[in-house]
Amino acid sequence: MSEFEIRPVAASQAGAVLALYQAASAGSGGLARRPDEMDLAYVEGFLAKARAGGVTLGAWRGEVLCGEIHASRIGPDQFAHVLSDLTIAVDPAWQGKGVGRALFQALFAAAAQLTPPVTRIELMAREGNTGAIRLYQALGFVIDGRFEQRVRMPDGHLEADIAMGLLLPAGDRTT
Repeated sequence: MSEFEIRPVAASQAGAVLALYQAASAGSGGLARRPDEMDLAYVEGFLAKARAGGVTLGAWRGEVLCGEIHASRIGPDQFAHVLSDLTIAVDPAWQGKGVGRALFQALFAAAAQLTPPVTRIELMAREGNTGAIRLYQALGFVIDGRFEQRVRMPDGHLEADIAMGLLLPAGDRTT
């Protein structure tokens, strides 16, 4: 058995996802919301949206959720080839152990199976979250732009939000 298993996240697992997101956001992670800004309804909402035409996957060690990734279609039809609103959270105890990279690879594979086909995946990263940006670039994402002074940090300083995208070639959408 590997250290963790990647599998879809069910609606009934929203409580585990909430606990993961609260733990991940309590540190200096890249999540935009603080723990007190998340509740079960928030998690149930993004999970439902991702399951309805997008992807939501968890990295599990038995019944312990180590990480979760989700992305959804943004609509209307002219954007049906795009997965956006991508968020990934990894439990602080599991960071640096390949969970994030494995979740992304599983997301790419799942996106390749969607109909209509996905050819673009988008995400946003806070400029100070340099470790995440390096990971995203290593996975093939490129910087598409910057939203200057978009993110207010807890200490009051402002950071840019970095828009990143990954184009998936039509013949090989699992890169």
